[in-house]
Amino acid sequence: QVQVVESGGGLMQAGGSLTLSCAASGSISRIQAMYWFRQAPGNQRDLVAGIRSDDDSNYADSVKGRFTISRDNAKGTMYLQMNNLKTEDTAVYYCNVQGIYGSANAGFNSWGQGTQVTVSS
Repeated sequence: QVQVVESGGGLMQAGGSLTLSCAASGSISRIQAMYWFRQAPGNQRDLVAGIRSDDDSNYADSVKGRFTISRDNAKGTMYLQMNNLKTEDTAVYYCNVQGIYGSANAGFNSWGQGTQVTVSS
């Protein structure tokens, strides 16, 4: 079983910065990809950024140049550095982790509970 926990959300004024963290734990053999999604009230859950095992990353157009995704493979942790925050960044941010776990090398696709980010004007 794999557990995913996000942290680092909070209230910030527009133009400010926040860093989110995502920690994956359990009998993980290998993490293949990690993603940040976000969901604002009344909206669907959208991809914000992703990073794969080769450190290849991608971003939504709305956050390019402002957000940076990174990972610490040894710790099974991913980060999202968010700079120049805008009110439209307000959402619940979710971490998604995909990989292989357990003695049977089964695949997993796990979500965290989310962390709220609120940006005020």
